[in-house]
Amino acid sequence: MGGMSTSTIPLPEALAELRDAFLDTPEKERLQLLLEVSRELPPLPARYADAPERLERVQECQSPVYAIAEVSDDGLVAFHASAPEEAPTTRGFASILAQGLTGLTAQQVLDLPDELPLMFGLTRSVSLLRLNGMAGMLTRAKRQVREQLAARTV
Repeated sequence: MGGMSTSTIPLPEALAELRDAFLDTPEKERLQLLLEVSRELPPLPARYADAPERLERVQECQSPVYAIAEVSDDGLVAFHASAPEEAPTTRGFASILAQGLTGLTAQQVLDLPDELPLMFGLTRSVSLLRLNGMAGMLTRAKRQVREQLAARTV
């Protein structure tokens, strides 16, 4: 993996700020911070709220989580997700991605490290299963971005 620790990998600003907020919080309080972040998950735009089948189910999550990353005509990404209120950690991860990916260029999203879920200092507070769920959301977001870019160059 090289010598770079996960806390020094450069991240786009919004994600770096979120990461730093978690790492600056004492470990035993990070779960509480994640719950606060979960309340900031933006509601789905009407076009998805009314047509949930347009979102992709994130199979890695135990809870029913649906997500989509869309690339606008100007090449910027918006990440939308829905996660149940009773799954606050998963919702928190969805919220981190919604806040952190939205507004990035497609290339910035594709360049994000796959180990992003491990960079928030939550590995001891949150089960590996939940971290895998966040990884699943990120993997899907990248794949959806790649597919949309590919569809444009045809």
